[in-house]
This record gives sequence, C-alpha cells and structure tokens, in this order.
Amino acid sequence: MLARGPGAGIMGPVGLYARHVLPRLIDLVMRSRDVMAERVKLVPRAAGTVLEVGVGSGLNLALYGPAVERLYGLDPSPELERMARRRLRHVRVPARLITGSAEAVPLPDRSVDTVVSTWTLCSIADPARALAEMRRVLRPGGRFIFIEHGRSPDPAVLAWQDRLDPIWKRLAGGCHLNRAMDMLIASGGFQITEIERGYNRGPRPFTFLYRGIGVRS
Repeated sequence: MLARGPGAGIMGPVGLYARHVLPRLIDLVMRSRDVMAERVKLVPRAAGTVLEVGVGSGLNLALYGPAVERLYGLDPSPELERMARRRLRHVRVPARLITGSAEAVPLPDRSVDTVVSTWTLCSIADPARALAEMRRVLRPGGRFIFIEHGRSPDPAVLAWQDRLDPIWKRLAGGCHLNRAMDMLIASGGFQITEIERGYNRGPRPFTFLYRGIGVRS
C-alpha cells in the first residue's frame, strides 16, 4: 500500500496533504506489527546486489542480511526518502538511496541479483513498464521478492474493492485495491516459483496479500 501522492508538487490542500501528511500516514501504516511480520518472512532472503523498488521510509532496511553486498533503494517521494535516510544510519549494508520512478530505473542492464518490492505495485501508474524495468536490471536467474496487496478471489470482497478503488486511489496517493498481482508479475516476464495468497488482519478489501518469489525468465 505504498502510495504516491498525485499533485505532490502543487501547493494548496492537495499538495500539502501529498507532501506532508500522506508520507507520515504511509510510514505509520506500513510499520504496523502485522505488516512488519510479513516483511520479516521474505526480505531477509535477498542476496547479492539488491534493488528495492518503493523503498519508502526505509522499513525494510534493517531486515537485509549479510548475504546482501550492496543495496539500491528507489522511491519517487523526497519526503519518504528523508525518513529512509534516518533509518539508513543504522544499516551496515553499503546502500544508496535514489529519488526516481520505477518506470525508469537508473541502473544498467543485468546489474542486480535481487529486486524487492513490498506494497509498491499497487500505486505505480504503469506497473507493466515498471516490471519490465525490474526484469531489465536483473541478471538472468535473478530473483524478484514481492509482498503486494491486491485483487481478492472472493466475489463479495472484490465487489467492494471495485467500488472503493476510485475513492481510495485519490485518498491514498494512487494506490489501487484490485490489481491481480500474480497475473501482473507473471505477464512481466517472471516465473513465479513461490507464492502464498491470503488475508492479513484488517478489512478484507485492503488486506488480500500476494507473497512470493519470481525468477527472471
């Protein structure tokens, strides 16, 4: 649910909300106990040179283990990057934070071993393009570690997701509730080798998760 605020460069109520309120709300929600428990299951499996797309306020930084040789953290929000820099002080992994878009990753082809995305694909304007970029920077056989919320298989829940999505994406900076993440990732050129689907605690339209690992095909 790592959302990005439309109108972030506009002064006025929308711009102030996107620049000053929304980043703090994202950080608060994304460091809840249940969300952090999900991160702990998969993020430590990253290895080698790692790109985290949607690094946000840096909540995954402390979870990277000794198998990580270098870390790049990419995010379009300068406000969230400032929060991440504070957390970066306590991380021993050599790391560089980059302000930029997932649709145009500023790294060379086949330059990373692992891409990590947690609660990020929901809010990217062009997720297909972003996944193509992630695949481009991964070495052959490189892994894509993901935890994403999205489309529920339950018709009643999905109906609420579809109903709420237009309102939610305005409130949550472009976050979509109803993207089928497994299909999106597979169509992006990744072979999904591990996946779990199910609800986290909380209102079901917001908490259906896709957790897993894909391999660059």
